[in-house]
Amino acid sequence: MRKQYNLRPSKKGLKAWDVHRLIELSRDFPIKRVLLSAISEVNEAYWFQDPSQIPTCAAILEHMKLMEEASLDYPIILCANGRLMDGMHRIMKALAQGYTDIAVVQFETTPEPDFIGVPADKLPY
Repeated sequence: MRKQYNLRPSKKGLKAWDVHRLIELSRDFPIKRVLLSAISEVNEAYWFQDPSQIPTCAAILEHMKLMEEASLDYPIILCANGRLMDGMHRIMKALAQGYTDIAVVQFETTPEPDFIGVPADKLPY
């Protein structure tokens, strides 16, 4: 899996969670099912939040390729309040294939971010 981060703006600057670490931390969590319609990020600018990220046709095509390659065998990861931390390509693949729900694991307490205040283009990839 490629290096990736879950990014969220905050008053202290951008918060970034290493997705590999999130996967490791949530490895033994119970798996449950959640309606895809309940995942609010589906209707947000999830992939193009940063002003430097422009949804060009090439950028959208890259996400389409990642969706095709995504495996629905792995649950998505939600933070304690139900926000997405990993799995948007799997969510979009499931929606495209007509699924109504998806497997999830969810933190009871959201872990501290790996980085705070580091611009997305300065994170170690």
